[in-house]
Amino acid sequence: MSLKREIQGVVVQKTGDKTATVLVERRVMHPRYHKFVKRFKKYLVHDESNVANAGDTIVAVECRPLSKRKSFRLKAVLATGVA
Repeated sequence: MSLKREIQGVVVQKTGDKTATVLVERRVMHPRYHKFVKRFKKYLVHDESNVANAGDTIVAVECRPLSKRKSFRLKAVLATGVA
């Protein structure tokens, strides 16, 4: 059994039907200055029932490729956003 990657991030926008754009932030140590810096990446997440809205914090799990850039499915909505 292979372990599926899980990502946690904030929904930036609803990108059409059943799709959400999620911004994932990770903190890495700078190689020279030894300070923690933020790195960001956007993922497309499949939201089958359209429950996620902009500003929500969600967890997504890796799945088979659903389109060219979409390889994650919505697992849970952790917190609802203001927007």
